[in-house]
Amino acid sequence: MARPYSEDLRSRIVATVQGGLSRNATAKLFAVSVSCVVKLMQRFQRTGTVAPAPRGRKPYALAAHEAVVRELVASQPDLTLDELTWALAARGIRVGRSSVNRFLEVCKLTLKKSRCMQPNSNVRMSRRPAKPGVSANPTWSPIAWSSSTRPGRPPI
Repeated sequence: MARPYSEDLRSRIVATVQGGLSRNATAKLFAVSVSCVVKLMQRFQRTGTVAPAPRGRKPYALAAHEAVVRELVASQPDLTLDELTWALAARGIRVGRSSVNRFLEVCKLTLKKSRCMQPNSNVRMSRRPAKPGVSANPTWSPIAWSSSTRPGRPPI
């Protein structure tokens, strides 16, 4: 991305236009585009300064609500991103799911459930080990088989 022109050049451009030279002639004099001079003059008339606008990332949508997010995660650490988004919406904070995810990553908060963590009180999350010689899932077929190559029923 290109850097903005120096403030010295910007102030000389504004002074030249205010001195009576046209924007087109000023652009040719300083070897910049006409749109640069026009936009610089608009900025100067609007803000009173020739300084470039701040650059970089915009702040996170949830930056002002960090305490609320931390409170929700601390009170219910097993929330999913969707559930957290809905909980925030219930409090009047409407943001997208990806915004919540990015903000949680920046705050080093995690909603991931561990492999053996129970999602609720009555269901195990981890798989039970298979018995020796038995497929872990009876619906799985051997690797070399597909639906078209699976052997048919034996003849009667």
